[in-house]
Parts: sequence; C-alpha cells; structure tokens
Amino acid sequence: MSEESKATENLKQLKERMKLIADADPAQYHNDYSLKRYLTAFKTVDDAFQAILKTNKWRVEYGVKDLHENKELIEKYKDKARVLRHRDIVGRPIVYIPAKNHSTSDRNIDDLTKFIVHCLEDASKKCFEEVVDNLCIIFDLNDFTLSCMDYQVLKNLIWLLSRHYPERLGICLIINAPAFFSGCWAVIKGWLDENTARKVTFVNNEMELCQYVIPDILPTDI
Repeated sequence: MSEESKATENLKQLKERMKLIADADPAQYHNDYSLKRYLTAFKTVDDAFQAILKTNKWRVEYGVKDLHENKELIEKYKDKARVLRHRDIVGRPIVYIPAKNHSTSDRNIDDLTKFIVHCLEDASKKCFEEVVDNLCIIFDLNDFTLSCMDYQVLKNLIWLLSRHYPERLGICLIINAPAFFSGCWAVIKGWLDENTARKVTFVNNEMELCQYVIPDILPTDI
C-alpha cells in the first residue's frame, strides 16, 4: 500500500471512530484537516484517537470556547502577544510575541497560559485550511534581557502545541536575538522533538525576514 493510500485508509478509520463519540459530543471540534494533523503527529489511528479524546476532555474542562469572553484576561496580557491582521508570505496566520514585555515577576502562570490558548485559538480560526492549516509564531527578542526569560511559559506552549494543537505550528521565527540567547536556546531545544526543532528559524537581518514576512506588518506599538 502506498503512503497516500495508507493515509486515506487511516483517515477513513479515524472518521469511523469519531462517529462513535458524535452522540456524546455533537459539537465536534474536529474536521478532516484536524484529524489529518492528529494522524500526522501521533502516527497510528489508535494513538490519534486517544489523543483526540484527551483534547476534547481538556477543551471542555479548560473552558476553551469561552476564553474569548474573558475580557479582563485579554486586557491584562494584551501586550504579551498579538494575533496579527496580516499573514506571512505563504498565508499563515501570525502570532507575534514581543519578549521584552515579559517578566516572570508580573505574571500568573495559569492566567498567562489561558491567554496563550486564547491566542492559539484566535490564530487557528484564521487558517484557510484548504490552503494552509498551520501558524507562524514570531518571537521578537528586541530589547530582550534574561529577566524576560520564562522557561515555564515556553514549556506550557510546547506542551499545548504538541498535545492539543498538533501540527498547527508551521514555522517559528526568532528575530533580533542577542548573542547570549544561544545559551537559552540550548536549553529550549532539548525540550523539542526533532520535527518541531526543524521548524524554528533564527532570522538575522531584515533581508532574511523578507523571505517569511513583510517587515512592515510587525507591530511597533507593543
């Protein structure tokens, strides 16, 4: 069986399993594109299905669909990240994160994680899934200092992307990185699987940035 035929058969089997839980969860979050992402990430129909069940349970318990109504949370952390109106060169929605605005001393880890989920949800809804169904995340390290480094937040983001937003990350751009960030990256890279690590790109100048996004779309007000 060819890889394409195998993928088609796996999707068919996974869709059959999804029908079994449709009555219990009629407002299914997952479409064919979502199922394909889970199959890509978790390899087998069994593992993908179990991962989907965990995501469904998490979304309900975490109150994901209601996060956009939490105006107080969004207002409090609005300078930490923004889903941009514009897209990258290939059409991905962009989550822009100005790291200089972050500090471990002025954040509640649970609230900030909820805000991250809100941003991932907002960006994911902007995907033209028939064309491109993944995201561009930009970490802007302009004016970054070690006091801005928050390993726990990054661990939470990595966990969310791997468990509940599998294959949603298309590319992660790190721009304006100071030389000392190489030490931080050595730690962070150890938490990433090989596939995710390949999606992280350090951009060293504006000419390189133009290969991915139009520089003028990046915010100057946060």
